[in-house]
Amino acid sequence: MTIRILLVDDHAVVRQGIRLFLKIDPGLTVIGEATNGLQAIQLAQELKPDVILMDLLMPGMGGVDATAAIKKLMPEIEIVALTSVLEDQSVVGAVRAGAIGYLLKDTDAPELIKAIYAAAAGQVQLSPKAAERLMRELRAPQSPEKLTDRETEVLKLVAQGKANKEIAHTLDIGETTVKSHVSAILSKLGVASRTQAALYAASIGLVDIPKE
Repeated sequence: MTIRILLVDDHAVVRQGIRLFLKIDPGLTVIGEATNGLQAIQLAQELKPDVILMDLLMPGMGGVDATAAIKKLMPEIEIVALTSVLEDQSVVGAVRAGAIGYLLKDTDAPELIKAIYAAAAGQVQLSPKAAERLMRELRAPQSPEKLTDRETEVLKLVAQGKANKEIAHTLDIGETTVKSHVSAILSKLGVASRTQAALYAASIGLVDIPKE
């Protein structure tokens, strides 16, 4: 199955470079490009991509606001934030808004492709430095609703970086059921992204934070 991607960046040369990168892999196809947040929301609704590569700093509506709006309208779309500098607040803002991951713009092609496949599979991938930084910055959900035993199992596997297919195989349930459990977990915890849910799981000791 081909992963359908929407590119969002206000610099044409960046979009062109990413498009060339992605041509290497026949399993990926760019179905549209947007130059700002508003256009990204519009195209996401029209084209329904699997993954959006979202620049964070753009004129008009930036990537954080656009991510929040898209995740509210279409929670099934996974968003990977693209940033020039690993600056705490923009990364925290992107994750809080619902991005499943983020990449620096100087990421090489294999890493970019790997991150897109991971996002499409629902995998949370955090470097140890990023996990530490985000744990400091993101507040734990206030009085989260209690998860069922099965939801807790799913959360633990999400936090371990497992893809939906792996979770389904481990628990002997369907992928659609995994997605339903994840939606219920996000709703009960009051968070917008799998990444936030994974960080919550680490904060309560359900999983260990990765070490350098």
